[in-house]
Amino acid sequence: MSQKTRTERDSMGERQIPADAYYGIQTLRATENFPISGLKPLPTYVDAGVLIKKATAIANGELGCIPQDIANAIVQAADEILAGRLREQFIVDVYQAGAGTSHHMNLNEVLANRALEILGDEKGNYQRVNPNDHVNYGQSTNDVIPTAIRIGGLLALERTLYPALDAAIATLKTKATEFQDVIKSGRTHMQDAVPVRLGDTFGAWAEILQAHRDRLQTAAGDLMVLGLGGSAAGTGLNTHPQYRTRAIEILSQLINQPLKPTSHLMAAMQSMAPFVNVSGALRNIAQDCVKISHDLRLMDSGPKTGLKEIQLPPVQPGSSIMPGKYNPVMAEMTSMVCFQVMGYDSAIALAAQAGQLELNVMMPLIAYNLIHSIEILGNAIAALTHQCLAGITAKSDRCLAYAEGSLALVTALNPHIGYLNAAAVAKESLETGKSLRQIVLERGLMSPEELGQVLNLEKMSIIST
Repeated sequence: MSQKTRTERDSMGERQIPADAYYGIQTLRATENFPISGLKPLPTYVDAGVLIKKATAIANGELGCIPQDIANAIVQAADEILAGRLREQFIVDVYQAGAGTSHHMNLNEVLANRALEILGDEKGNYQRVNPNDHVNYGQSTNDVIPTAIRIGGLLALERTLYPALDAAIATLKTKATEFQDVIKSGRTHMQDAVPVRLGDTFGAWAEILQAHRDRLQTAAGDLMVLGLGGSAAGTGLNTHPQYRTRAIEILSQLINQPLKPTSHLMAAMQSMAPFVNVSGALRNIAQDCVKISHDLRLMDSGPKTGLKEIQLPPVQPGSSIMPGKYNPVMAEMTSMVCFQVMGYDSAIALAAQAGQLELNVMMPLIAYNLIHSIEILGNAIAALTHQCLAGITAKSDRCLAYAEGSLALVTALNPHIGYLNAAAVAKESLETGKSLRQIVLERGLMSPEELGQVLNLEKMSIIST
């Protein structure tokens, strides 16, 4: 049985479109041209584009640029998509026409055809509601797509990464308090170092992530400055004089963010610097998350032949052949996600410098990589927090045994017996197995009372203020 179709026309000719499809002829051509990855636009990116189309329809309707009934129908169609309908209609591959024209027309066609239905008309009757003349009135791919990347980035940050970072920071602070009395050996160069508090280790991680969150939020401020209204080349051609300000005002209300127009439309269209800046902040977070994840794995290593200073919650069997084995899988997953974020950052940097003259045509790659980076990093940190950080317990006795047996305790003796004597004591301890305390007393370098005060682990492990 043959599928029912409708005929659509564009500047290149006619094509048959599935009758029940809300996308149109330009979307169909894009799917034929770009069968590349199977990756479709991220839901958050679709949200961003639809929100822009809703805001512009309201503005253009108010300003008399498009009939009010058509503006209302476009807004209703946008609201339906934002509520979850018609998501399967956004089908253009991530790797597509430069600047994002194919995805942009996919948006315009779906909204136009749904608006036609709302008005009681048939899909494809673009004489009534046209993807270009109505849904896209006063707009261009060249100002809509960079705006959509900004809005998508802001949405992703608010929905995923900020909450994940906040939860991780709070959990680490809780663990810092819980483990504050646990003394362990510090390690530098993967070798023994002076004693530290396990709680301070977790507190340091909380501080690191808080600083990253602050830097990220500062970088994200660039995303709130929009070039919407620049039209094709940043001149605002074919736009109402009040359109730019009004559309951004409406969009700001829709996403509850203090958006504002750029002071120079051409600059906002040509430079991808805001995206590079945010991506750099994400890379920076990822790098420290890898370090934290690796520390967790080292501190949990064992259980018999590793450090085993902490116990990560076992969340799944760790081996298909070794019974009873549990692996630090949440930390491992986090590192893999962070490596992907770092790779995306490199691709964004390459794409950002590849623009020419009035436009950067690599925006589809930037859009996917930036928004995906935010979302997978946020999801990874959230999973790590819930499935790992919140359930960590300390192996206090083992931590203390390492601290007491560390050769680095000799560092505290330096002011009292001198560096060379301290080095000789450490060397003898390593060669004979005797404790530092025993050797110092045997050599008569310090009195028992003085030595007891100097080798006080409680005092040695307190961070000085």
